[in-house]
Amino acid sequence: MAEKNKISPRHIARRCAVQALYQNDMTGEVITNVRAQFMADEERMKGANTELFSSLLRGAFEKSDEADALIATVADRAVEKLDPVERAILRLAIYELKYSIEVPYRVILNEAIELAKVFGAEQSHKFVNATLDKLTDELRSAEKSAEK
Repeated sequence: MAEKNKISPRHIARRCAVQALYQNDMTGEVITNVRAQFMADEERMKGANTELFSSLLRGAFEKSDEADALIATVADRAVEKLDPVERAILRLAIYELKYSIEVPYRVILNEAIELAKVFGAEQSHKFVNATLDKLTDELRSAEKSAEK
């Protein structure tokens, strides 16, 4: 019964990646230093898939300009005006949608929405959901079409 409530190592990795992206965005600290701080924090990283964390953090950081350009095509406000938590969640999810094609888009969207519910403002999850839903049509059109 306790096993059912266990948080997956992949979810913990995504949660930590969002936190690290947020920290980098807010402080401007070098991403490798942010990664090292997280990896050294055993309590925070407990149970995380650390390989996935590192991969997602590096990829989402390196492709953040690309993600921001995509966000700008569908968002109702400028990327720099977005809540930094929302921006971090969207950057991570867009990176996964674009470059982790082995992960079903529904999993990525669900994870992003759950992270927005935990870390974002009261209605963040709705904005994240709407933004990613629009981008999924473009980024995962074949996968969405196959469902119909």
